[in-house]
Amino acid sequence: MADKKPAIIVISSHVVRGTVGNRAAAFALEVLGYPVWIVPTITLPWHPGHNQAAGHGSRIVPEPEAFNTLINDLINAPWLGEVGAVLSGYLGNSQQVAPVARLVDAVKTVNSEALYTLDPVIGDGEQLYVPESQAAAIRNHLLPKADLVTPNPFELAWLAGSPPLTNNEELLHAAGLLGVPITVATSAFAMMQGHTGNLLVNGDKTLLAEHPYMPGPPNGLGDLTAALMLGNLLKTGNAAKALEKTSASVFETMAAAARTGADELTLESNLESLRNPRAQVGMRTLLNKNI
Repeated sequence: MADKKPAIIVISSHVVRGTVGNRAAAFALEVLGYPVWIVPTITLPWHPGHNQAAGHGSRIVPEPEAFNTLINDLINAPWLGEVGAVLSGYLGNSQQVAPVARLVDAVKTVNSEALYTLDPVIGDGEQLYVPESQAAAIRNHLLPKADLVTPNPFELAWLAGSPPLTNNEELLHAAGLLGVPITVATSAFAMMQGHTGNLLVNGDKTLLAEHPYMPGPPNGLGDLTAALMLGNLLKTGNAAKALEKTSASVFETMAAAARTGADELTLESNLESLRNPRAQVGMRTLLNKNI
């Protein structure tokens, strides 16, 4: 029992076909050996990115009262002490924010060492794809509770109230404004041509993990990154090691999907890439002028 891993609550979208949202995050965490409690915030037939090919997919969002009741059930569950972390991703509406915040508080009350990871999932490409009221609620009520946050550059700028971020120095400055112990900025600015990266800001430690860029990547990489970063951080207790392993896993799974021409991540065929990736990731220490 000494080696038993804590349970992780994953709160995110659910798709019937595909590997995004909690389908990606929960699967990856289970492969790493964590029991997962899954809370769907919205149910979709497929990722909205496929709507052009498949037609507009339906959206099933739980009624606020029903969602709130479900969260209350979890808060009052006799097994809440099993939980060592919470990960929240895409939310179905702004009314889900307060219940999620209450659940995070309840978990941390029972287990003071529990971690909360916030994958904001509010926008990309210089625009929000959720209502501004929802993004503001996430910023105001969930961000202050986070131990780890994993925004893309647009989300990082929006959460920090910064103009568009155009280099890693600006990413570092914006990360410092969030007040979160660990920030991993995805799709950071690589220093090697033809590469992309993840930028870690952890107190006085700033690291850039770089791997080759692949055009047209499948959906779900942000969900996968947040989940693996959390799982690897719980396992190692070391943010730098977690970043390196996470980045290697994400690159391997992305490359595997590209080799087969898949329009979704093929995690079920890449278990060892999640557990023990072999890809070499360039790790650079960056000077943080804000410290």
